[in-house]
Amino acid sequence: MKKIQNLLIAFLITAGSYAFAQKPDLDVPYVPTKQGVVDAMLNLANVSEGDIHYDLGCGDGRIAISAAKRGAVATGVDIDPERIKEANENAAEAGVTDKVTFIEGNLFDVDFSDATVLTLYLLPEINMKLRSKILNDLKPGTRVVSHAFDMGDWEPDSSITVDGSTIYFWTVPKK
Repeated sequence: MKKIQNLLIAFLITAGSYAFAQKPDLDVPYVPTKQGVVDAMLNLANVSEGDIHYDLGCGDGRIAISAAKRGAVATGVDIDPERIKEANENAAEAGVTDKVTFIEGNLFDVDFSDATVLTLYLLPEINMKLRSKILNDLKPGTRVVSHAFDMGDWEPDSSITVDGSTIYFWTVPKK
């Protein structure tokens, strides 16, 4: 019996190590945004038809899908293939696959310079790493909304609290 237990333990450790090795290195844990917060983020950015929306770290796609339902052409980016699969399934269920695209990849490698709206639910250090790309690559007037985390000394145009979450809003300034 002890031999079977040891073999089972060895199998589980090996299987767990293999599964862990196959997971991408995630800078940000997946924490879904409550729909009320999603709606408030998109309201704050005044997302509507004609907008080009990017959601960096899109998770299950709920922010991009909600933007697409408002008429925006939306793109979600996430490094986790499980989240991208889930986001695509959710877009199909919502009937917006013609208005939303999900990219499996590193958000630092994605060109989002055509965005008119950018949404984020990342971590403070990731926001800070992205800040120069946002300010340098996005057109003046682009609206940026972050759930929970600010951008250091880049003062937001406004911030609100919804369902216990702070939402920050900025407009990319003229260069």
